[in-house]
Amino acid sequence: MTLPLLLQIALGCLAGGLLSVLAAALVMFGLPRRWLTLTVSFSTGILLATATLHLLPEVLESGLTPHEAFPLLLAGILGFFALEKFALWRHAHGNDMHPDAAACEDHTHSHHHLHLDDGTLSILVGDGFHNFTDGLLIAAAFLADPALGWTTTAAIIAHEVPQEAGDFAILLSAGWRRGRALFWNGVSSLASLAGGIVGYFALERALEWVPHILTLAAASFLYIAVADLMPRLKREHAALGWHGLLLAAGLAVVVLSSSHSH
Repeated sequence: MTLPLLLQIALGCLAGGLLSVLAAALVMFGLPRRWLTLTVSFSTGILLATATLHLLPEVLESGLTPHEAFPLLLAGILGFFALEKFALWRHAHGNDMHPDAAACEDHTHSHHHLHLDDGTLSILVGDGFHNFTDGLLIAAAFLADPALGWTTTAAIIAHEVPQEAGDFAILLSAGWRRGRALFWNGVSSLASLAGGIVGYFALERALEWVPHILTLAAASFLYIAVADLMPRLKREHAALGWHGLLLAAGLAVVVLSSSHSH
């Protein structure tokens, strides 16, 4: 029995938001930091393959010509760069805090920061905006094809884990307790559900906009992979074999799911 489309979108948004927060919490609370750097490789492969092998082919098959799709793709990449410069779209984090260092900061300074200062508030607001946009992208993907919707959801989860872990590190370094950081990251992640519901009702009445939203989704994934994740991998000198293997595994997951869905 096929679930109603709106329910699938809601489940995808909840998976893309809450599961990524919980996965990031597991990384921050117990797993060694090297595991987080390895997930970046896997995420990079998934994002690149989803954008180029799933989203863009779907856009071109839906009727958008290359002369329409690729200028929009370029504009999307430049737009996400501009949003990140204005701290509205948060992926890479400037201080690149190590999880174990953040945990030490948590014990040392927790009594000094018991309110939302400007820095931590901007993280939560930026993360909420980002999650709302992810919800719109998930809704557009499901409206185009439910199989594409689940693939897009998987790609969003993959890139959310290192991002949420980075947010945790910054909040902990600002003196937040772990439970408090987890709670407010979970609240912020619910913005993806709001974005999915808004996207469903708005795009269902304007299906001609779905290919344009999918193009922006591809631009988002390409920007995250090329501008944020791959530079991190270039700084990693250890376990190069594992990084290459996991990047290839991310590509393979998308290729296999694509051949299966078709």
